[in-house]
Amino acid sequence: MIQAQATARYVRTSAQKAGLVLELIRGKDVNRALATLKYTRKGIAEDISKVLRSAIANATNKEGFSGDVDRLFVSACYANQGPSAKRVRPAPMGRAFRVLKRTAHLTVHVSERPEKIVAVGPSDDKRPKRPQRKKSEVRSSKSAAGTRKSVTKAKV
Repeated sequence: MIQAQATARYVRTSAQKAGLVLELIRGKDVNRALATLKYTRKGIAEDISKVLRSAIANATNKEGFSGDVDRLFVSACYANQGPSAKRVRPAPMGRAFRVLKRTAHLTVHVSERPEKIVAVGPSDDKRPKRPQRKKSEVRSSKSAAGTRKSVTKAKV
């Protein structure tokens, strides 16, 4: 089973914002993940798409790859916090506010799904089948299960 990864470092976004988009593609097939990123209305989706394409390319270049990109899926993806640039914004009365310009490190892992092995030969199912209940038994068990009739007194 082939595993590959790609990382983009110092991407100019917060790790929290990138994590929201990464949750959308975690566990999906790579083609579906790329389509999801294409139509996601977040700016970071384009950067994540680049990292995902790089991870796919890394997997295809590994020795032992089957050659079928459709079997790849996003096994893990996460965003770690990078260094923050500190800037100063002027504030009233000679004061200053600190502005943090955050960065993130994006990592995407792709893996190859194992091939499904189909058994060839007679399929003798040796498990005993569960007996089917008749409809009358089902109805009688429901009515006996505790459905009460409410008794109302008539005013005379």
